[in-house]
Amino acid sequence: MAVLMLCLLSTFSIAGYDSDTGEWGAAVASCVPFAYNSVIWGEAGSGIIATQAMANHFYGTEGLELLAAGLTADSVVYLLTEADSLREHRQLGIVDMYGGSAGYTGSECMDWAGSIQGPEYTIQGNILAGPQVVEEMERAFLSTEGYPLAERLYAALSAGEAAGGDARGRQSAGLLVVRKESGHSGATDRFVELVVNDNPDPLSVLGDHLYTWELYNCIPAYEAEIDLNPVYEQRMLHIIEQLAERGSDNPQLLNLGAWELASRNYMLEEAVMMARMAVELAPDDANIRDTLAEALFRRGDTDEAIEQASIAHELDPDNRYFIEQLERFAE
Repeated sequence: MAVLMLCLLSTFSIAGYDSDTGEWGAAVASCVPFAYNSVIWGEAGSGIIATQAMANHFYGTEGLELLAAGLTADSVVYLLTEADSLREHRQLGIVDMYGGSAGYTGSECMDWAGSIQGPEYTIQGNILAGPQVVEEMERAFLSTEGYPLAERLYAALSAGEAAGGDARGRQSAGLLVVRKESGHSGATDRFVELVVNDNPDPLSVLGDHLYTWELYNCIPAYEAEIDLNPVYEQRMLHIIEQLAERGSDNPQLLNLGAWELASRNYMLEEAVMMARMAVELAPDDANIRDTLAEALFRRGDTDEAIEQASIAHELDPDNRYFIEQLERFAE
C-alpha cells in the first residue's frame, strides 16, 4: 500500500450476501456527509467491503482484487490490516464470494466501536450509542430473511438508527447491491445504488428512494429472469405486495403489479384494487382495462370482467387479443 488515504468516518454499516439470488450488498449511515463514497466497495461475483473509522480506501480497491482472486474474507482482512501501520485506527467488514464474513475493529477506534459477524453478513460501527446498535441491526437483518437483499440491508440500518445509531447525529446514508449484469441494460453489475449525501433525515429519504427503485428497476429485472431462478419470482411478488399496500401515482406500475398478481391467481383482491387505481389514472388505456378485466374474471366477477374487456375492445378495436379475451370471458 504505497499511499494511505485518510478519512475519519464515524458510522455504522452492514455488508451481506444473498446466496439465493447471487447478490452482494452493503449499506451505511453516518453523521458524516458523503460517507457512502468512502465506505462501500463491491463487485459482483467477488464480494462486498465496508471500510470506515479512519477509512483506508485501498482496503476497498485492493480488497476487491484479493476477493476476485478467490481469497476468503478472513484472509483478506488479515492481509489488508497486517500491512497497514495505522490499522488500530481502522474498521473493516468483508463478505466474500462464498458468503464467508470477517471483520476488524482497531483498538484506537472511538467508543462505542465493534462488530458482529454471521453466515453471509457482517455488521460494524464506531462512535455509536452503544452495542445495542449492531445487535438490533443483526436482529433486523435475520428477521427479514427471504426479502430482497436491499430491503434487508435497509431494515438493518433503520433498526440501528432506532437503537441510537451514530452518537454524533445523522447526515448521510447509502446502499449498494451488486449482481452480475443487472445494472441498466446489463451494462454494469450495480443492481441497486442509492445515496443520500446531505440530509437531516437521510434514512427516511433512502427508504423512499428504495421503494421507488424497486418498483421501476427490480420488478422488471426479477420478472425477466424468473425462468432462470424461481426465487426471483418470490422477490418480485414481495415488492408487488408493497406496491399494493403503499400505492403509486404511476398507472403503468400499478398495471404491471396487478397483472403479475392476477396472472398467477395470487392476491386477487389486491390485483383488482391496483388495476382499479390504474384505470382511474389512465381510463383510456386499453391494456390497463384488460388487466382489470383479467383480475376480475379470475376473482369470479365475470359480468364486470366482460364490461371492462368490452371497453378495452372499444378503445382498441383492431386488437385481436381483446376480442379473444371477450370470447374467453363469455364462455
